[in-house]
Amino acid sequence: MGAMTTTAATTTPVVGFDQVSKSYGSVRAVDGLSLALHAGETVALLGPNGAGKSTTLDLLLGLKQADTGKVEVFGTSPREAIVAGRVGAMLQSGGLMDEVTVGELVKLACDLHPKPYKVGDVIARAGIGQIADRKVNKLSGGQAQRVRFALATAGDSDLIVLDEPTTGMDVSARQAFWATMREQADQGRTVLFATHYLEEADAIADRVLVLHRGRLLADGTSAEIKAKAGARRIAFDLDGEIDEAPIRSLPFLTSVDVSGQTIRIQSTDADATVHALYGLGVYPRNLEVAGLGLEQAFVAITEAEEAKQS
Repeated sequence: MGAMTTTAATTTPVVGFDQVSKSYGSVRAVDGLSLALHAGETVALLGPNGAGKSTTLDLLLGLKQADTGKVEVFGTSPREAIVAGRVGAMLQSGGLMDEVTVGELVKLACDLHPKPYKVGDVIARAGIGQIADRKVNKLSGGQAQRVRFALATAGDSDLIVLDEPTTGMDVSARQAFWATMREQADQGRTVLFATHYLEEADAIADRVLVLHRGRLLADGTSAEIKAKAGARRIAFDLDGEIDEAPIRSLPFLTSVDVSGQTIRIQSTDADATVHALYGLGVYPRNLEVAGLGLEQAFVAITEAEEAKQS
């Protein structure tokens, strides 16, 4: 991780974690985590509940201090980067002031930012013009999320950190939100977001980080994460009464799902599995072989890790 301390601004990571650990009593939420994020990347942070995603974001934002290791943001401490206005954050658990209007709250965020945008531009970008005069405590969940987004982008920040940003948003609001995030990344900003919507990570992220028990389990593009799972999907239909036992005995299977006349399986060697399938003397119709989707790959990777640790 020597690049974390280089004096060349062009090579200093936007975010650097160097062997970072954080525990709560006997629970190690982050365990020797090392990673680097770079300018212009859109990065998805994935992991099952308890994987350490929220603690990782808290450490990045200086809301918690590491027990061991070092966290740097733009080559400085998280606090220094935030005070300089280089980081905007949208936290799912972030509270909003009651009894003020949306417009007043956005104006306050702009007034406090070292490099503020115009209030009207922030409101328009977040799509909250129609609720600008509404009291914050009268907002729906999706509206509150859009207000949090406005606060996170009230000024010209180089890093935008988003925790479950589209929770509560409808489909059109989610699409508009991510279109705005693409614009931010295209302008050279780094976008880091934690999400449970794996289809968002698949469609949006240049890079995917998979955390498991506080460790970095996988790091790569969505395609690389899918390939890392080492399995492919096979789907086909069978006529007549289906005997599941021979299907379940096929080689290299990792999962089997029988729904009516349709069988869906996953295999670590699809060619060998399909060859053995025909060897059963059955005639599979509508045979399809495809790579795993990101969600299926994520489940396969984390389940394999659980099996190793059990």
